[in-house]
Amino acid sequence: MTRKAAFAPTLPGTALLAAIIAPLPLWAQQGDPDTVQLDPVVITGGLTPIAADAYGRAHTVLTADEIERRGLRTVQDALRIVPGVAVSSAGASQTQVRIRGAEGNHTLILIDGVPATGGNDEYYLSGLETANIDRIEVLRGPQSVFYGSNASAGVINIVTRRAEPGTHAGGRVEVGNGYALSGWFSQRGERGGLMFTASKHDDHGYNSALNGDEKDGIDRRSLGLSGDWQASDALQLGFTLRRAREDMDYDSQNFSATGAGTYLIDDPDRHSRHDEFTGALWGEYVMADGRLVHRLEYQESVFKRRQDSDDETRGETRALKYRLSYGLDGRPVAEARHLLNLMIERVEDENDAAPDYARANNSLALEYRGFLENGLDIQAGLRRDDFDRFADFTSWNLGLSWQVPDSRYRLHASAGRGLVKPSYYELFADDAYTLGNPGLSPERNSGFDLGVEAELMDGRGSIDVTYFNEHMQDEISYAVGAAPDGRASYVNQRGESRRQGVEVAGQWQASDALWLGMSYTYLDAKNPDGSVEVRRPRHQLGLSARHDLWDGRGWIGGDIRHVAGNYDSQGWNGDQVRELPDYTLVNLSGGYDLTDRVRATARVVNLFDKEYSDVWGYGTQGRQAYLGLEAKW
Repeated sequence: MTRKAAFAPTLPGTALLAAIIAPLPLWAQQGDPDTVQLDPVVITGGLTPIAADAYGRAHTVLTADEIERRGLRTVQDALRIVPGVAVSSAGASQTQVRIRGAEGNHTLILIDGVPATGGNDEYYLSGLETANIDRIEVLRGPQSVFYGSNASAGVINIVTRRAEPGTHAGGRVEVGNGYALSGWFSQRGERGGLMFTASKHDDHGYNSALNGDEKDGIDRRSLGLSGDWQASDALQLGFTLRRAREDMDYDSQNFSATGAGTYLIDDPDRHSRHDEFTGALWGEYVMADGRLVHRLEYQESVFKRRQDSDDETRGETRALKYRLSYGLDGRPVAEARHLLNLMIERVEDENDAAPDYARANNSLALEYRGFLENGLDIQAGLRRDDFDRFADFTSWNLGLSWQVPDSRYRLHASAGRGLVKPSYYELFADDAYTLGNPGLSPERNSGFDLGVEAELMDGRGSIDVTYFNEHMQDEISYAVGAAPDGRASYVNQRGESRRQGVEVAGQWQASDALWLGMSYTYLDAKNPDGSVEVRRPRHQLGLSARHDLWDGRGWIGGDIRHVAGNYDSQGWNGDQVRELPDYTLVNLSGGYDLTDRVRATARVVNLFDKEYSDVWGYGTQGRQAYLGLEAKW
């Protein structure tokens, strides 16, 4: 604990850390021979999957069961409960995710390992639903070694449902403020499996403007198809395809407004449409009794957008990846104690924002993993990117995980360096308000974290406390009047943007029926000039509880989320940065298994109808109630 204390004086949250850490030795004494052993969790935290308890970087995994029992129906709502993650909505259709105080486009969002958007654009979550999702992995800290540029702050990998042995089907319907429908069908035999999913979510929305009563809704439809086939004992082939269309309403901004109440114009005639496509084809070939594995994969992401009657814009990203995995100790790759991964990658992207300007890069990455006998696990990576439009870049990453012998403690630490390419809009925008800057340099992020995880109360609970410290060079910011003609433009800030903080996650199975959970994030994020970074709350606290009823056939649960110290620019006030009011939200959820195959669900969002904002001038959803029915067979 001495090493941890060395960082405490730099944080106002010292008292909180002391209160959490001090009792750990008392709670972690003497194991219970009857402690339940959970199945190991495997995450995609490198060039190949890795066991979560051997992964040195801070991470969170939200399972389908947790998502269901907490009544989380969109990915953006699910991410609001994750430590180190800030979610801000400028209306339901413009939702950004920031990890550890970085900007929204510094986090790479993947769906089944494929970028959710094409053309190097930032992906706005809006109505992305949790229907048919198996889990959501949130990896915090620089991840560019494994995932390339735009993963400098972290990665969110949304993993969809996969086919299980046999033939199965299921679906769900929910009504409330609109309705949601989803269904799936799967079949798996001895040689392979196939999964089909479909969903439609017609959310009537809410009034984003703080005046009027016109609702801004979202209508989203999506289809998914995935499969795999064991062509021979050595060769496996697979694919994944996803298509989605989203129609949404939004309001106009009033730049002559004098306050938050008049900043948005209640406008029923403004609409936007998104068309999304992601796909991947892959093959994996095993040699040398499993000690050598080759994988070749092609990925493609296409994102189209149309606002009102404007022309449609299109962004596309294509990637070809080859990966070799070799068990250095002579064991099969899946069992190797010393593993080497090598990846060669070619990525190309293009965007209608600059139709005559396309980009490409060739990359080489190496990863070593060592699982040592003393409980120490090592993961080290190095990557070189050869860009055709920017200077070449070397990223690196190191993760350490140590299960302290004969104890319930696990220490973890990581450090790394990553890169973010400027977006096409930042480089080449040319509209009434903004002119791009073709001279922008990529943003570079470096950082480290140190943490301790402990089992509590004879394995019935756990807690993880992580300190992180990151700094970014050449951060790109939007500057009013920076263009030669007086329009706004984008500039690289001089100096370093520094971010540090603490992430806490804990849970406790208080009884066979009662489960309690908590999360907390403290964040100090500053621009190079010392000013506070906007839309990055200083404090986020989450408390949750779930109680099983009727011998496990039903449950009721609740979540409390408190947000404080959030700043944002006031668009009507010369973009002056001011602190938003603190707020606390309460959500309820519950369910009951009518039969072994049919479940009824209910949830209430914003139980006390709290008025609050993540962004100055934008309203948020009031109290809403929903009823649902699920079936599987």
